[in-house]
Amino acid sequence: MVLRISDDNRVRRLTLNRPQALNAFNDALYNAVTASLRDSATDGDIAVVVLTGEGRAFSAGQDLGELADGRSHEERMGSGFEDFIETLETFPKPLIAAVNGIGVGIGLTLLPHCDFVFMAESAQLKAPFVSLGVSAEAGSSFLLPATIGAAATAKLFYTADWMDAAEAVNCGLATAIVPDAELLAAVDALAGKIAVMPVDALVANKKLLLASRLDAIRAARAREDVTFANLVGGPANREAIAAFEEKRPADFSKI
Repeated sequence: MVLRISDDNRVRRLTLNRPQALNAFNDALYNAVTASLRDSATDGDIAVVVLTGEGRAFSAGQDLGELADGRSHEERMGSGFEDFIETLETFPKPLIAAVNGIGVGIGLTLLPHCDFVFMAESAQLKAPFVSLGVSAEAGSSFLLPATIGAAATAKLFYTADWMDAAEAVNCGLATAIVPDAELLAAVDALAGKIAVMPVDALVANKKLLLASRLDAIRAARAREDVTFANLVGGPANREAIAAFEEKRPADFSKI
């Protein structure tokens, strides 16, 4: 079971459950989260959704085994990733991320789609796209500059440095830092406050918040898809994947 689902007092918790892979997203996980979000969107007994990870990671991002599996870009974009992003960017109810450990790639870029982001003190985030020889995803080329500013986004993208929880809060990406052992309790407290509100009013107000940015997110995703297609499978991307598989530093000096 790649996703655990639990409901309590109109709060649904989705726990990414591939701890052996640091909760990296493969098609099965994309599809499971998408299905649960879609069900949550239409379930009148669910007012708010919490997303977290099992074990020591929130999500290590895209499963690189699938990135290197020989499928074309068109096949990959028609897979679980695209449905997941489309569902995430239009999700009509409050969504809270409980970042319990590392968040890499999609484990970072899904966060600006959330209404609240709580980070454990030990949690860290990374955008490894340039270091993998590819480009940004999930509308992050719009959402991250809009959320944390152009310079902070450029640093994340161009250096692939880690962002710690304090920096994430200071730049506006995260709502709060919480001691690791208290993360879910803090998130549940907020979720409980939201869950007693009328669902119709929550949905109506979330729709208003989404309306001001949805076109820009979709335009950014369209640009990202074209750019990613131009880069994936290229020399830098092949070297990055080979280095990952061979457990060595990538060498882009001759590319």
